[in-house]
Amino acid sequence: MAPAHLRSLCLLALYLTTGYGQESRFSGPLKPMTFSIFEGQEHNQIIFQFKAQPPAVTFKLTGETDGIFQIEPDGLLYHTKALDRETRAFHKLEVSALDAKGATVEGPVPITIEVKDINDNQPTFLESKYEGSVRQNSRPGKPFMYVNATDLDDPATPNGQLTYQIVMQLPKVNEVMYFQINNKTGAISLTREGSKELDPIKNPSYNLVVSVKDMGDQAGNSFSDSVPVVITVKENIWKTPEPVQIVENSTDPHPVKITQVRWNEPGAQYSLVEKEKLPRFPFSIDQEGDIYVTQPLDREEKDAYVFYAVAKDEFGKPLAIPLEIFVKVKDINDNPPTCPPTATVFEVQENEGIVSDIGTLIAHDMDEANTVNSVLQYKIVDQIPPYPKEGLFLVQTYTGVFQLAKQSLKKQDSPQYNLTVEVSDNDFKTLCHVQINVIDINDEIPIFKKSDYGNLTLPENTAIGSTILTIQATDADEPFTGSSKILYRITQGDDEGCLRVDTDPQTNAGYVIIKKPLDFETTPIHNIVFQAENPEPLVRGVQYNASSFATFTLFVINVNEAPQFSQHIFQAKVSEDVAKGTQVGNVTAKDPEGLDVSYSLRGDRRSWLKIDPVTGRIFSAAPLDRETESLYRVQVVATEVGGSSLSSTAEFHLMLMDVNDNPPRLAKDYTGLSLCHPLKQPGSLIFEATDDDQLSFRCPQFTFSLGSESLQKDWEVSKINGTYARLSTKHTNFEERVYDIPIRINDGGRPPLERTVSLPVTFCTCTEGSCFRPAGHHPGMPTVGMAVGILLTTFLVIGIILAAAFIQIKKNKGTDNVESAQTSEARPLRT
Repeated sequence: MAPAHLRSLCLLALYLTTGYGQESRFSGPLKPMTFSIFEGQEHNQIIFQFKAQPPAVTFKLTGETDGIFQIEPDGLLYHTKALDRETRAFHKLEVSALDAKGATVEGPVPITIEVKDINDNQPTFLESKYEGSVRQNSRPGKPFMYVNATDLDDPATPNGQLTYQIVMQLPKVNEVMYFQINNKTGAISLTREGSKELDPIKNPSYNLVVSVKDMGDQAGNSFSDSVPVVITVKENIWKTPEPVQIVENSTDPHPVKITQVRWNEPGAQYSLVEKEKLPRFPFSIDQEGDIYVTQPLDREEKDAYVFYAVAKDEFGKPLAIPLEIFVKVKDINDNPPTCPPTATVFEVQENEGIVSDIGTLIAHDMDEANTVNSVLQYKIVDQIPPYPKEGLFLVQTYTGVFQLAKQSLKKQDSPQYNLTVEVSDNDFKTLCHVQINVIDINDEIPIFKKSDYGNLTLPENTAIGSTILTIQATDADEPFTGSSKILYRITQGDDEGCLRVDTDPQTNAGYVIIKKPLDFETTPIHNIVFQAENPEPLVRGVQYNASSFATFTLFVINVNEAPQFSQHIFQAKVSEDVAKGTQVGNVTAKDPEGLDVSYSLRGDRRSWLKIDPVTGRIFSAAPLDRETESLYRVQVVATEVGGSSLSSTAEFHLMLMDVNDNPPRLAKDYTGLSLCHPLKQPGSLIFEATDDDQLSFRCPQFTFSLGSESLQKDWEVSKINGTYARLSTKHTNFEERVYDIPIRINDGGRPPLERTVSLPVTFCTCTEGSCFRPAGHHPGMPTVGMAVGILLTTFLVIGIILAAAFIQIKKNKGTDNVESAQTSEARPLRT
């Protein structure tokens, strides 16, 4: 060490060159102070110069100096070595001021030296190699191991803040990382891809290189370290167990373990979740993952159960996807066969052949289908009645199909058989009943009681629905069946379909009824042939013969009938401007008896038409007008000439087609058009035109013009659209009066028609937006003189009425007074 006087000179020079001589910044009185100094700085660095008042002549330094901190007699505090935060982060010192005798005159005061950190230490992993393991299909993001590194620098500064990173994964499949690390905590977990793809068979282990660096996330220079990490892939044991079979109605003590699930690591919390809401859920799981059935099951109630096993961590979060548990309830033969819910009835015809199928008995068994428990066997154990012999029927053992066994049946032997059938499975037997009805066959034909029903004469106007004849046939088959029911059909003599035959369902009688009007002129004689037949087909070998046919002759008497029009409504269409005497239509009618027909009109209220009484041709008799009536309806009367003069009517409709025969006109009365006087600027008014012709006969647009050329200096007309126009003033110099403006309107039709209309426009004083018209004579309004005359006349009449009333009152009052006086004279005085 240099001599004291030389060291003082050096310190003084440093003190002066570094500015420590500045008062209150680098020097000051003796008081408690704290100084911050970065570690690693050069030695002989001045910290502060303390000053003391006499009699103090020197200073003394004590405390955690560690041989590093010194103070000069003049109060100059400095350190002689570089500081190290990792050795000591804070130095607690005390400074005292002494007099010449060494006695303390000030202090000691505490002085704190804080050693500030610099990044001078490299992070270091706690182990030189890390090993861990992970289960395949583990949840992504859930840590399965940690790597840890330390750094001696201050953790409160970026110097000691560490960041982890996986820099290499071997093997790396398709450049996809299966592992990830938390850059703050060093926790290693699977990525989503790793959770799906890890397979111990393909790659039982992986090698990672993990690095750590300090300075946190700040850019710039930093220290780092790396370490190898070996990860072993273990097989996932969280797997769906095999389907479980449980025998129904078990008598074993419950609960009974049926399967199990296991999470990859201990400590999982297990639970079961129903897939469907059931009235009862007969399963449970313990915290070892063992699954139990808690009570006996009934296959007929439910033959299978599906539910889920769930594993959660200590925070209640799922560790993996739930596993589906499938339980099938195995059947036992615990149900007897059951007969059909409704009675089993078969029908068999009399002539049915041996071994013919009659029907099938379908019994049921609630046990599982397609197993030995549900296979049924059928056997006939009784037949009622037993005649003509036992064993008339047989049943197929496994199908339940019934057949005739020995002979065809006859209804006279027995119309019905009742069979008792034993239905059995391996352990149970049930008796079912079958009824077999013997059905009569249609082996008899209908036979008419008589083959000829003679003759009948009817007028041709016999009412529809009249019954004209009753016929009867009989059938020997079973009554009230399709084999004995009789339907009657007319096979000849009624080509026009005038007759029908209805059958009485009880007696099989046939009623011949008029269905359509008879017509002497068409068919005066009907030679009718009836056939009686059954709705059921006859059995093979039996056919209808002459006994099923009968004849009948109907004579139709002629009746005088009215003429008949060829149609009910005749229609025609003509233009409304046809000339008088033009044929507009034609009607025809014929008399059934061949008489001549005379035509006339009825309801021709406008006298527009006339008809040729012989030919039926209709002519116009006056000008027609579509605008008056576009569809003209009249009746045409056809009357037979001679005979009974019978008549009939038809409608004649004449549609009138429009022609352009109506000139345009104003669409409404425009008496209220007005403009304010005086005009401040040219004004205008809008008006609308129309005409009475159909739209198709007038030009799509009207044309408008002034009716007088002399008005063109004051007015103008402009078209707005096809029907509207605008009348405008050309200046503002108009008098306060009514102007009648003639407007020429042309419809442009074929041929074009034109009309000049007058449009009155009033110029008047406007008050609050409405026209004020001074008193004066207006069309339809009385003059002032007339109004005064009317008013005076009214007052005069009222005066006369009041005078007469007053006189009558006075007269009545005088009469009353006389009567009163007379009464007073006759009445005696009272005292």
